[in-house]
Amino acid sequence: MVGIILATHGEFAEGILQSGTMIFGEQENVKAVTLHPSDSPESLKERMLAAIATFDNQDEVLFLVDLWGGTPFNQANNLCGAHSNWAIVAGLNLPMLIEAYSSRLSMETAKEIAGALLEPAKEGIRATVETSAPKNAAVKQSNTIPEGTVLGDGKMKIVLARVDSRLLHGQVATSWTKSTNPNRIIVVSDSVAKDDLRKKLIEEAAPPGVKANVVPIKKIIEVAHDPRFGNTKALLLFENPEDVLRTVEGGVDIKELNVGSMAHSVGKVMVNKVLSMNTDDVEAFEKLKTKNVKFDVRKVPNDSSSNMDELLKKAKEELAEQKN
Repeated sequence: MVGIILATHGEFAEGILQSGTMIFGEQENVKAVTLHPSDSPESLKERMLAAIATFDNQDEVLFLVDLWGGTPFNQANNLCGAHSNWAIVAGLNLPMLIEAYSSRLSMETAKEIAGALLEPAKEGIRATVETSAPKNAAVKQSNTIPEGTVLGDGKMKIVLARVDSRLLHGQVATSWTKSTNPNRIIVVSDSVAKDDLRKKLIEEAAPPGVKANVVPIKKIIEVAHDPRFGNTKALLLFENPEDVLRTVEGGVDIKELNVGSMAHSVGKVMVNKVLSMNTDDVEAFEKLKTKNVKFDVRKVPNDSSSNMDELLKKAKEELAEQKN
């Protein structure tokens, strides 16, 4: 896998590394190197080399820097002079970083990934203010579909419904998207729908050719009954089974639920390496079971599915012990 160095003035590199982790999950072979006012260019280069020395593959290294011609760029450029396979991209922003993480899952060289980053990085630069349109520019017409219009058979297709406390991250953006082929990823969460920053990060993390949206539970229930979404092939993401239960009780036809990962927190017990549950989670899963929802317990498509009944039994036993 291609190693990535994030090199910037000040703490920007550390901050964007943390933001990328929130969206795409923990990443191996990625290091942040920062330039402080007291640093010399030579000390920055030494820290770059020390970071690269921790990578599994030191033949393919990609530098993402903040400013073309700045000290981080200059020192990376000096290092690239002795390594023809290494590459640099300047103008680091979050869409660029997310695209780099996604691209290195399928691309094997730093230069190949570098070439794939420019357009997503540019598309991530937008403004809420109106810009002056060039003379004679065509006026864009609204593409809003009139209410009551029926597209396709008038029913949204759910290609995957998944519980994953990390929501849209690398495994979803690559493995699950490729295996289910949605044209829209929909995060269903009342809390995330109120968080403008998380919404924006999720929307920007969508893989090429797929739109991502964040909606509250009430909205997905409306969408599921709206004939205008008849051509939508949706991958639904939920943070927890309680939200899935509310969605199903609202009339959304989820026949099978993929259970991917549920982060550990106070009051929960670990039932396997990636799943932790509390009493509310167990009750929600059991109620979904009575509504004939089938469970597919696995992180990625190539994994074997675990037995949900055994996991729920283990959770109840360990929660009972915890209570005592």
